Amino acid sequence: LMVWLRRCTHYLFIVVVAVNSTLLTINAGDYIFYTDWAWTSFTVVSISQTLMLAVGATYYLTFTGVPGTATYYGLIMTVYTWVAKGAWFALGYPYDFIVTPIWLPSAMLLDLAYWATKRNKHSLILFGGVLVGMSLPLFTMVNLITVADPLETAFKYPRPTLPPYMTPIEPQVGKFYNSPVALGAGAGAVLSVTFTALGCKLNTWTYRWMAA
Repeated sequence: LMVWLRRCTHYLFIVVVAVNSTLLTINAGDYIFYTDWAWTSFTVVSISQTLMLAVGATYYLTFTGVPGTATYYGLIMTVYTWVAKGAWFALGYPYDFIVTPIWLPSAMLLDLAYWATKRNKHSLILFGGVLVGMSLPLFTMVNLITVADPLETAFKYPRPTLPPYMTPIEPQVGKFYNSPVALGAGAGAVLSVTFTALGCKLNTWTYRWMAA
């Protein structure tokens, strides 16, 4: 029974975090439509995606104890999100306009930190967390560069769900306009250490709950 419970809990956590990551991408990741605050929103989505990846991948990685599972988890998130991207495409939006965060390289760095430090959890939290936080905004911005012109596309394909006051009118310089990548990476590097620690703690709590 305990083996069955352990497996069920394990897969339940993975599905919940992966699905939530996808929903976060569809909603928070929709920053490209808000052209007047695009870079500010990019900073917010970079941090949220960093934390989502850090906590889920670390939980999965420390649960199995096998380096490589963080990358596998990143792959799960990527597949979910590309399915969502296909749904947006089916709604009539151009395929090169729908942004999906790049998780895999950051997840690989998390695995690398775990493997290189001989599966040391403290090193994973410190080194892995910083690497994820600093890398994800950078990779996501590289991805963003390939996207069709946001202002033109936002007018061409207005979102029917946007209320009138949210409809882009003209681009304004956002508060964080100068360096959204630097701000996202700086905040992410600090915050993802905390969330990597949370991923480890979630693993401990899960085992304790199953053993009770």
